[in-house]
Amino acid sequence: MERAPNPILQVSATARILVAGQAPGNLADLSGKPFTDPSGVRLRAWMGVSEAEFYDASRIAIVPMGFCFPGYDKTGGDIPPMRRCAATWRERLLAAMPNIELTLLIGGYAQKWHLQGRAEKSLRATVAKWTEFESEGTFTTPHPSWRNNAWIKNNPWFEQDLLPVLQKRVRALL
Repeated sequence: MERAPNPILQVSATARILVAGQAPGNLADLSGKPFTDPSGVRLRAWMGVSEAEFYDASRIAIVPMGFCFPGYDKTGGDIPPMRRCAATWRERLLAAMPNIELTLLIGGYAQKWHLQGRAEKSLRATVAKWTEFESEGTFTTPHPSWRNNAWIKNNPWFEQDLLPVLQKRVRALL
């Protein structure tokens, strides 16, 4: 069933943290609020923020690569975000948020767009280079979905090394 466009993002000129994801999921589409699902619970834990802090647009911007839920593919996974959203709106939105000091790139679509040729061929390889981007105020992570539980288990350095640094930086900006 095709749905009407329902752009879901959180933007403010005063935000200091940008969460750049793929596209809103089904539950976000239904609620009209980004990350209102178990992925959001995990993402907030990764960042070390409360729900109130996360949804404070004056502090945290949430701008996915595609603004609307793209639907599901034949296997039940999300369809990739529509490229025209980023091509049409991303530069203008980012320019309207001059105070961003930390950008959290969730998943390959956001990483490829924001890193402009510096993303590796695999998500694991890009996330593994996190220290190269951290000095620029950029953090690379997988998507916090349950679908990545095996990835997280197979890459213990992510939780042991990357997340404490991310949480410290987030806390300093809040």
